[in-house]
Amino acid sequence: MRVVLVHPAGCNWVEGHRDVSTLANRMPPLGLLSLTAWLEKDGHEVTVIDCLGPDAKGNDDTIAHILREEPELVGFSTTTSAFLDAWQLTQGLKRIQPDLPVVFGGVHVAALGGDLLKRFPEIDFLVIGEGEVTLGELAAGKNPADIAGLIFRGASGIVSNPTRDLIADLDSLPFPAYGKLTGFPNRYELPLFSSIKAPGATMITSRGCPYQCSYCDRSVFKRGYRFNSATYIYEHMAWLRKRFGVRHLNIYDDLFTLHRGRIEELCGQLIAKPLGLHFNCAVRVGHTDSQLLRLLKKAGCLMVSLGIESGEPKLLEEHKPGVYLDEVRRTVARIHEHGLRAKGLFMMGLPGETEESIKKTSDFVISLALDDMNMAKFTPFFGAPVWQNIREHGELKEDWRLMNCLNFVFLPKGIASWQRLDELYNRHVERFYSDPGWRRRLISRWWQHRHSFWRLLRHLPAFLAAMKSFEPGKKDDR
Repeated sequence: MRVVLVHPAGCNWVEGHRDVSTLANRMPPLGLLSLTAWLEKDGHEVTVIDCLGPDAKGNDDTIAHILREEPELVGFSTTTSAFLDAWQLTQGLKRIQPDLPVVFGGVHVAALGGDLLKRFPEIDFLVIGEGEVTLGELAAGKNPADIAGLIFRGASGIVSNPTRDLIADLDSLPFPAYGKLTGFPNRYELPLFSSIKAPGATMITSRGCPYQCSYCDRSVFKRGYRFNSATYIYEHMAWLRKRFGVRHLNIYDDLFTLHRGRIEELCGQLIAKPLGLHFNCAVRVGHTDSQLLRLLKKAGCLMVSLGIESGEPKLLEEHKPGVYLDEVRRTVARIHEHGLRAKGLFMMGLPGETEESIKKTSDFVISLALDDMNMAKFTPFFGAPVWQNIREHGELKEDWRLMNCLNFVFLPKGIASWQRLDELYNRHVERFYSDPGWRRRLISRWWQHRHSFWRLLRHLPAFLAAMKSFEPGKKDDR
């Protein structure tokens, strides 16, 4: 079967400002590439269209591109902010070719389920949960009524088939079809200053998470934890190095080091048979002892990320139980002691947030002497535990396009106004990147980061315009 899989652009910018996100970081759509590899394994012809790729076009051109491929099935992988963009593309396709089957999947679809078919009649099928096997059976022509994990329209209305068991052995999955992306890897660049070698790529080595943070949507992979073996990961890395010349990998597992044995084995293989690349990964406080950090460093790890979220203990207790500020301090210090860089991941605007808690978080961030920081704007997603009673804790602006962690769509009761929340956010971002300690650390590594500095220079006007949106007094009109 001829299949076209589309990664819709959605909204990846701060409302009211130019989108420069892909200049700072353009990520391959790994989920879609995994689906592609699975389908191709079974002999299907697959075209991938990345609407955030380096040669992305507008909707009309994308629709024309899809139809030129003469597809027998079109699939869209959607986040909440990208769903409406995918739906608009589907409307355009159906106006020209009404009988073209269209299937939607992704976290937004998994969270909302069959109700989407009632609200969006142009969509024919929904894949709920893990997509490889379900989509493969649909592409193979199996009767929709017999496909677990599929929702579709039957003679008597919406039919929701039983859920599909998760793939037990992730090593059975082929490597994602990175080669389907125009310009990969050179035009799919990692976040600025996150690597010292180029080109870079991304990979995921596990699915699921046993923890239950209030803001995290586990609709697709659930709370279980499955992972690739150390040998599979090493071979995946070696393939990326040989096939594409990749020299840095960002590993986007939620909990890369949760299963200690596989990480020790992987590090042993990377130390015994070096691949000539660096990698970054995410760890959790409590899974970062000195022995493990030494191994990561020797194996080529450059930077580790920690999900910290807040500097207010009460907010941590409610939204990220099991993480404590004293242990965060010790963990960051330990990371630095072993020659690794530390990146802190934070979130502003959680239910219960106040101006005082934001100040505590900002002070805490500065005190850690982090090498990098990301402050997400809290977004209550439909499949997250916090969604159930979110309106009790503040004002919600349920605009799917803006639900991307880059725009505030929730105003906690403890913050006076949307404008004030934006001002507090901008003040914190400006404070971190103007901190003398952070600037000294960055300047001391300027030669290591020459690729990032060159990217900044090439797109300097766009980056300068984006920086203005983080001035402390910046207003918006909500």
